[in-house]
Amino acid sequence: MSAWRGRAAGVALALALFGAAATLQVARDRIYSREQAQNRAFLYVQSPAVLRRLALSFDALAADVYWIRALQHYGGDRLSRDGRQRYQLLYPLLDLTTSLDPYFTIAYRFGAIFLSEGYPGGPGRPDLAVVLLKKGISSQPDNWRYYHDIAFVHYWQFQDTRTAAEWFRLARKQPDAPTWLEPVAASMLIEGGDRESARIVLQQILNSPEPWLQQMARRSLLQLDALDFLDRSIRPVIARNPPPPGTPYSWQWLVGRGAFPGIPIDPANVPFEIDPATGTVSVSPRSPLFPMPRIGSPQ
Repeated sequence: MSAWRGRAAGVALALALFGAAATLQVARDRIYSREQAQNRAFLYVQSPAVLRRLALSFDALAADVYWIRALQHYGGDRLSRDGRQRYQLLYPLLDLTTSLDPYFTIAYRFGAIFLSEGYPGGPGRPDLAVVLLKKGISSQPDNWRYYHDIAFVHYWQFQDTRTAAEWFRLARKQPDAPTWLEPVAASMLIEGGDRESARIVLQQILNSPEPWLQQMARRSLLQLDALDFLDRSIRPVIARNPPPPGTPYSWQWLVGRGAFPGIPIDPANVPFEIDPATGTVSVSPRSPLFPMPRIGSPQ
């Protein structure tokens, strides 16, 4: 009977302590914001080097934990109902994750997507996305995907086609990189207006052993010829020969005026088309060169 009384007293004491702990937690939550508590919990250890020593041989497991915390933090801030999306812990958590496991490819690549996302859907920090991906390259210098992802950050977030093209070309140089990376680099250069560099890349692709790449390069080179012809020989002439008020632009009128010896044709031998209202000249949809690439001003 005394043993039963002792066990009952122990249970009563445990319940009392649990109730006191709950009361204390309620009071604490009233004093300290939940956000502050989460911040301290997430970054209790802020040094990757210290964290690796504490994790001992469980680095990969600790990396998984911090990756989950990064996902929770990103998702929690993105779905925040108070409209106060901050994401201030996102990069530190990703940095800890990839320091614990330098080969955590998903953390690098998806983390870069999260960081690049514009506010309020994300922190709007493409600069930190590049830093994270470069950290991945330092651990896995042969992984072409990190170069590829940096290229896209420069293209989509910074609108820097030249730098994007450079990173696409670096990606193509890595082992096992897909062959389509070089054509993408050439397209970036064309869009950025650097046609001369694009020609150099396309000339190199002509030496590829893959027929489809050679065909693509030949077509792209003809498109560059068409762009140059439009800029140098057609648009300036039309600008100097506007039709009288009320008269639409037409090849017949321009040829009759002597501005052109005949209707201009593109490098695929298909006549260019002219907009009657604006005089804008473009490659015909009937041409094998259509659609033309997005272009910037030639450099």
